[in-house]
Amino acid sequence: MGRYEDVFRASVEDRERFWLNAAGALDWHRAPTRALDDSNPPFYRWFADGEINVAHNALDRHVEAGRGDQAALIYDSPVTDTRRTYTYTQLRDEVATFAGVLRGLGVGLGDRVVIYMPMIPEAAIAMLACARLGAVHSVVFGGFAAKELAARIDDAAPKVVVSASCGIEGRRIIEYKPLLDKAIELSANKPQTQVILQRPQAVAAMGPNDADWAEAAASATPADPVTVKSTDPLYVLYTSGTTGRPKGVVRDSGGYATALAWSMPNVYDVGPGQTIFTASDVGWVVGHSYIVYAPLLAGATTVLYEGKPVGTPDAGQFWRVMSEYGVRSMFTAPTAFRALRKEDPNGDYARRYDLSGLRYLFLAGERLDPETYRWASELLKIPVIDHWWQTETGWPIVANPAGIELLEIKPGSPTRPLPGWDIRVLDTDGRPAPAGEDGAIVAKLPLPPGAFPTLWNDDERFVKSYLSAFDGYYLTGDGGRIDADGYVFVMGRTDDVINVAGHRLSTGGMEEVLASHPDVAECAVIGVSDQMKGQLPRGFVVLKAGVLDREGAATEGYEDRLRAALVQMVRDQVGAVASLKEISIVPALPKTRSGKILRKTMRGIADGIDEPVPSTLDDASVLDALRPILRPR
Repeated sequence: MGRYEDVFRASVEDRERFWLNAAGALDWHRAPTRALDDSNPPFYRWFADGEINVAHNALDRHVEAGRGDQAALIYDSPVTDTRRTYTYTQLRDEVATFAGVLRGLGVGLGDRVVIYMPMIPEAAIAMLACARLGAVHSVVFGGFAAKELAARIDDAAPKVVVSASCGIEGRRIIEYKPLLDKAIELSANKPQTQVILQRPQAVAAMGPNDADWAEAAASATPADPVTVKSTDPLYVLYTSGTTGRPKGVVRDSGGYATALAWSMPNVYDVGPGQTIFTASDVGWVVGHSYIVYAPLLAGATTVLYEGKPVGTPDAGQFWRVMSEYGVRSMFTAPTAFRALRKEDPNGDYARRYDLSGLRYLFLAGERLDPETYRWASELLKIPVIDHWWQTETGWPIVANPAGIELLEIKPGSPTRPLPGWDIRVLDTDGRPAPAGEDGAIVAKLPLPPGAFPTLWNDDERFVKSYLSAFDGYYLTGDGGRIDADGYVFVMGRTDDVINVAGHRLSTGGMEEVLASHPDVAECAVIGVSDQMKGQLPRGFVVLKAGVLDREGAATEGYEDRLRAALVQMVRDQVGAVASLKEISIVPALPKTRSGKILRKTMRGIADGIDEPVPSTLDDASVLDALRPILRPR
């Protein structure tokens, strides 16, 4: 396709031709004649006259092309000691059968199905079965609290809920059925049926509206793909941490399939028959896009992993998976690699495995701190690629396009905007910020294919939340800068910018300094209220494994010396204006199940705001241990 500059220019100067060419990689029941329908801004639609079935493109198309015996999905579960491989033919047949189950329960074109499942193959099968029928799936992260699940059931109004008897988090077994029963009790919109997959770790008691997955599948007639309009919704995914009515991001069918199919070879450099290992969860957008849909649309092999990066049973599981399955590209969150670095700072586990097939490590989800970048780069001796995107966008906004041209890597930057994304940085008055100066990161409308066209049943909120701050732009909610070379630096959510005595400072910049200390595994900086200066930063650091075991390290004064050194580093590199004077050394930081640090929750506790514990919290004990440290004195 040519080098990056040529491809990017083509996407800007002749958008119609660029995206129609990209759409040509798919099978269309009716091929689109026009890429963008811009007749009703800001509600743009892609390939509006096209008709397609995404599940057919993900599965049947490859079987019909003679590649049915290739591995499509590999299930690897160290927590249950299970390995299972599905060929394209096997996965297509499983999906067609479960689509028959759903059809037998009355699910048809446009009906909603909520999927509340752990990281098992049946979660992907249920998603693809919905796509096969033209039904709209809404995946809710397995183990979400009943109240949060109920809110999503109420908003989506599903005809059927698909769930499992339990999930496994580390050594804990979480029974899903009681949570689901409670959620349905709380919901105004009652589903007609719940399909339950029984797992041997915890068998669920069945009720009158429950159907057993295995029994229903045994008597089902497989369903053929249903043709849908390109603009018909494929799924609704609710953003995490939502209060009040949940915000349902809508994903269309044709635009999303086109963008994902384009991104696999061009961004991740993965093609047919090659393997990608995305260590995330199908409950998040990363799991939707790069565990399930994109790899299968590209004819690749995808690894679905049930477990954590460390402790299941050891810190070598990611390396084992990469070695066993010949993984070409891995994709996970920086927090996963911080956990690996904390547990195994010398990389001893990695050296036990043959990683010669690994070409790239992609990281996204929150800022990639330079120290984690350095550790992974030196250990793996391959490009470690930070990239940036959101639930709303569905695929990367800014990345290093490995399949087009591997650009120079600048630590701290996810590199440059991908084709189709016109990224700007604006000041508070909506003017372009000079190169190198911080502001609000925005994307010029229309957004490319794959990005959300609206919110579920809420066009007004879509415009108010995302499009009203700057006319003609999508407000990403992230702040940062673009340097003179066009590299984007994402410093964090704009609410992570604090105001210290009239000076606007990025907590992300301070975190970058703290993370560069050789003894620090990970860190967080939050702004807390101060009567004199408005806000003051507070730092929290987690030490690498073994630091306190070093000879003399545990003697009196080490932690005080470390705090003093960190304060001085921030003073030297950010400036005295940062006023970072209080740093706590803690055993762990509270995170969501996707690995994001709960900075907003930490700020609330520090400011004395009594908020409920987020349903996205990974481990409540970590937050409980932090409360005495965070609470106002």
